Amino acid sequence: MIRMWPGSLFGRLIIILVIGLILAQLISVVIFWRDRGRAIDRSAGLELTHRIADTIELLDPLDMGERERMVRYLSRPRLKVRLLEEFHPLRAKDYQSTGISRYLTAALHQHLDNNRPIQVVSRIDPGAGSRRGSERAHRGWPAAPRVSFLAVIGLTDGAGVRFRFRLPHEAVNRPVRLLIWIGVLLGSVIVLALVAVRQTTRPLNALAAAADELGHNINRPPLPERGPGEVRRAARAFNAMQQRIQQFIRERTHLLAAISHDLKTPITRLRLRTEMLDDEQLKTKFDADLIEMEVMIDETLEFMRGIANQEATRPVSIGALLESLHADAQDRGASFDLDVGDLAPYPAQPIAIKRCITNLIDNAIKYADRVVVKADDTGRKLKIIVTDNGPGIPESELPRVFEPFYRVEKSRSRETGGAGMGLAVAQAIARSHGGEIRLQNLPAGGLQASLELPRAAGSVGARDA
Repeated sequence: MIRMWPGSLFGRLIIILVIGLILAQLISVVIFWRDRGRAIDRSAGLELTHRIADTIELLDPLDMGERERMVRYLSRPRLKVRLLEEFHPLRAKDYQSTGISRYLTAALHQHLDNNRPIQVVSRIDPGAGSRRGSERAHRGWPAAPRVSFLAVIGLTDGAGVRFRFRLPHEAVNRPVRLLIWIGVLLGSVIVLALVAVRQTTRPLNALAAAADELGHNINRPPLPERGPGEVRRAARAFNAMQQRIQQFIRERTHLLAAISHDLKTPITRLRLRTEMLDDEQLKTKFDADLIEMEVMIDETLEFMRGIANQEATRPVSIGALLESLHADAQDRGASFDLDVGDLAPYPAQPIAIKRCITNLIDNAIKYADRVVVKADDTGRKLKIIVTDNGPGIPESELPRVFEPFYRVEKSRSRETGGAGMGLAVAQAIARSHGGEIRLQNLPAGGLQASLELPRAAGSVGARDA
């Protein structure tokens, strides 16, 4: 089922405003058109009542012969006049008393004396029989209905005069100008509404983008505190929240650094006392535990530095970085196959991104005898894939290996060194750059780690040589 209601605030406001404007315009047009038609009919009716009253006043003093000659002269297509020997009420079955006919009766009484017998009735004709109605039907427009009137007025000598007339069809048959005017007005208001709603929702979009970026980069620049009062208060509260989180991370990092410094002294004393032990087997166990404690402390500090890193962002040549890591691995007696394509400089924190990639490669080298590192740049995303032929990780353990200090006890145990912080540090750095690390067991055996880093629009620069 297609969602007709948009999900964004901008879309919802626009739909509400557009529907409201269209309904308001339609109601206004209906009211205007009805009142305009009524006003035109009454105006035209007043003109005819003047002519009818003038005709009655002209015929009243004449004798019957003079009246007949005058009636032949006064009769017109729009106003047909007929003499009656005596006044008698109309009994035409198709005609009836309506609002406009009663209005014309009152207008005739106003022009003539109130004691004079006057009766006006009307009926609605289809209107297609007229020349204009035929033209409208020929052009595909429905013929407008016309109102016909019969009026009978008594003379002072008891005779009567019957008038048959139609009001002139002055209403606009094809309201093109009115429709164009309404369309222009409606379009102008919609454009102004679009601009106003866009200006109103833009700060909300900026706030949402800043909140999303805050999860990746706690040290992002603060939001500008400008715009309407509500937006300024929201931006001020957001900046205050960011400062409190930064302060909390700094305090926690300083606390762990102090604890690390304080722990190193007793660890050193324990190491010296361990050297005095005569039991070599016990001495070896103590040394292993002390080494593990030092590694845990160092890697914890490294993890905290990765979260609280305030290093400046600048373009980094990922291709040159991978070549450097490949040379360093060879100097240590390890190696991996490197496949680097055309890579554009990536805007990153140089030391942090190097630590992230190094942790992924070192993690693979520890548990495999063959490691392949590939890098690909699509222009929208930078992807670095580290593949090894090691034992892999059980599927149930994959979601947890990024947790600090978590280790897979069977295939990747503490015997290989480390405290289970390498992948946690790498994931924290990747997310601070807006990216993500994903792990996947290969069907033929081994593990594949994929580092995906998105590129901002327009960040692609010159290709590495």
